[in-house]
Amino acid sequence: MWGGRFAEGPSAIMREINASIPFDKALWRQDIAASKVHVTMLAAQGIVSQADAEAILGGLDTIAGEYEADGVPEDWDLEDIHMTTESRLAELIGPAAGRLHTARSRNDQVATDFRLWVRDAIDQTLAGLDALQRALLDQAETHAGSIMPGFTHLQTAQPVTLGHHLMAYFEMISRDVSRFRDARARMNHSPLGSAALAGTGFPIDREMTARALGFDAPTKNSLDAVSDRDFALDYLQAAAQCSLHLSRLAEEFVIWASQPFGFVRMADSLSTGSSIMPQKKNPDAAELVRGHAGRIVGCLTSLMVTMKGLPLAYSKDMQDDKPPVFEAANLLGLSIAAMTGMVADSTFKVDRMRQAAELGYATATDLADWLVTQADIPFREAHHITGAAVKLAESRGVALDELSIEDLKAIDERIDERVYKALSVEASVAARASYGGTAPEEVRKRVAEAKSAMGAGA
Repeated sequence: MWGGRFAEGPSAIMREINASIPFDKALWRQDIAASKVHVTMLAAQGIVSQADAEAILGGLDTIAGEYEADGVPEDWDLEDIHMTTESRLAELIGPAAGRLHTARSRNDQVATDFRLWVRDAIDQTLAGLDALQRALLDQAETHAGSIMPGFTHLQTAQPVTLGHHLMAYFEMISRDVSRFRDARARMNHSPLGSAALAGTGFPIDREMTARALGFDAPTKNSLDAVSDRDFALDYLQAAAQCSLHLSRLAEEFVIWASQPFGFVRMADSLSTGSSIMPQKKNPDAAELVRGHAGRIVGCLTSLMVTMKGLPLAYSKDMQDDKPPVFEAANLLGLSIAAMTGMVADSTFKVDRMRQAAELGYATATDLADWLVTQADIPFREAHHITGAAVKLAESRGVALDELSIEDLKAIDERIDERVYKALSVEASVAARASYGGTAPEEVRKRVAEAKSAMGAGA
């Protein structure tokens, strides 16, 4: 490729550091698709003959079949997927293959291929997140009334329903979906035709190639088009945030599956055993999702640091843009699939959850609220009275609603029998009927709204 300028070939070190074919071969589908669109446009504009265009298109179809069947060969002397494909095309159709690269550079070629790849990755991610959201909705609907302790500082706070808890993750994933959609919309402009950095003197039709590749429009500045990797960073930022949400959900399952909690029995298919302790059932899939989040955040950091100081236009540093994106996409896809299976196939131990909610004095706030609304006691005083009641119940190892009325009146004589209607965990969750609250009916409304928004198939 460099024969006209360089007298000597590259050294072994240069050959190895320069070659990107081991990883950018993943772009082969996008590279062939963009090449077919490009040569079709060249023929339509009269820049290459129809006969040459048809030969090139036929050769590209043959190469696509070879890659599909046998994979992309790795000849490091050819450097990358672009030269690998062009070299094979020349073997198949002869000198006409050289016309394919008319009016384009590897700079706009890789920028286009990479955008197409990231766009496909976003579409796959969105499909995976859709499945995860549907699994969350199904379990939330089933457990709209299943009571569990709600936590702050991982200490029992107030009773909530499992459905409400799972819908919190549905909302997180909804925000992830919006971020990926925003990233897709923002990136959907075609760099093809920007050439090396300044555009081209050939009478190309960039609108035609943009439309044919499913882009909204061509990019407006050729310098920016070949040097922009915002689209990859947008994807990684959305992926990193999504991975944090998945990691939090995974951590819930790790905690809930532990014997002290015993809130959930995870599916055997997403668990492992111990090589020495036969009783163990380890939540390894959840732990790996938790671990993958760190690697995905690292991928984002890697590309941000690569891009932070590059002048316009293309620099070879940008060859390192693809490995972190490819790695993050693979890890995120695995994490989404694992969490979808975990949510869908786990069995929640609702009796144990309810028992934990009762033992944690989760209705203490309800007692304080009752003192305010029914006994006209200022909240700070009610808070103090409730604390005394919790201390007494704790000393006896009983729930608040198991204290006798005499016990409660001894703490404050303004308490009467009506208080017991507020002290059960069922009464507590039912009372939280504000919009977005944990009351079972509210949870069912939010699930119905979500299913409607996602379509009848939810």
